[in-house]
Amino acid sequence: MTKIKTGLPEEGLVRAQRKELTRQSLLNAALNLVGQGNSFTALGIREITREAGVVPTAFYRHFRNTDELGLALVETAGIALRRMLRDARQSGLPHEDTIRLSVSTYVAYLRQNQLVFRFITTERSGGSRILRFAIRNEINHFMNELVTDIRAVSAFNNVSTQNLRMVSDLVVTTMMACATDILDILPGQPLVEEEMVERLVQQLVVVFLGARAWSERPKGRAEGSAEKKDSQT
Repeated sequence: MTKIKTGLPEEGLVRAQRKELTRQSLLNAALNLVGQGNSFTALGIREITREAGVVPTAFYRHFRNTDELGLALVETAGIALRRMLRDARQSGLPHEDTIRLSVSTYVAYLRQNQLVFRFITTERSGGSRILRFAIRNEINHFMNELVTDIRAVSAFNNVSTQNLRMVSDLVVTTMMACATDILDILPGQPLVEEEMVERLVQQLVVVFLGARAWSERPKGRAEGSAEKKDSQT
């Protein structure tokens, strides 16, 4: 007797899709609660699952605790944004048009993922130690990728890796600092957003101009100044 195929691979695919939908529902539920003014650190599993519309036991099929859920949010947001900014920088830095494109990409992502960034900006300074460390780790990823991209620009050939990291730190810190201000702009205020974007672009242009000037300093200048100071003492 021929055994009838049951189509289990397809059923398995459906189960996997349902599992992913439940996981995403839990992530969205946590973000929605944070968006309502709740502290992520204070959220309970029952509160999150109630918002997601699933039973509490479903939570443990995806995350061991709320910190692990928070880590997933940080990682997902970081990977997506880094990929978008990396694509925007393909034309090379520090040309102003590329900087403007990167800023526009960043602002658009902020707008589309407001709850995620409100979560990150809040947890960056006041969250659990685990989440603070994860956010710092993502910021380091941003800086390392930016160092690599800047290094590819001939104008920065003479800049040490240490100084390139300092430049990247300034860029990432500046962009992170303006996130809350951008998100606080009310709908229907395009001119306010344009002014803020332009200010951010000019701030980053100044950073790169300063870095280039730093790389063009005559060699031995710092050493000479130090020797002169020593001779006077």
